[in-house]
Amino acid sequence: MSAEWHVAWAAALDELEADVVRVEAMIDEEHRVRDLPVANPWTPPQGLGPLPLDLRPRADAILGRQLAATQTISVALSANRRQAELLARVESGAAPARPAYVDCAA
Repeated sequence: MSAEWHVAWAAALDELEADVVRVEAMIDEEHRVRDLPVANPWTPPQGLGPLPLDLRPRADAILGRQLAATQTISVALSANRRQAELLARVESGAAPARPAYVDCAA
């Protein structure tokens, strides 16, 4: 395999890793969803061919970090949703809807 092929793959992984670093930094800094930039989905550059075997551990590590960041975002969004629902109830004074039963036999 050529050195150009290896360099092209390393550059592609650099781009992926930079995206993960940005997401991790946003998570660490607790940015709000409205402050996040619009995501640009990553696509591999044209003509790269298969990933060089010696770059596989790095690609796997980046994938693991992406999955961890996705999980962290999911948990944070869920917690934020619960907090917003609680805050809405506190601010409005509304209690959660409870079922009401009527004894029709009486």
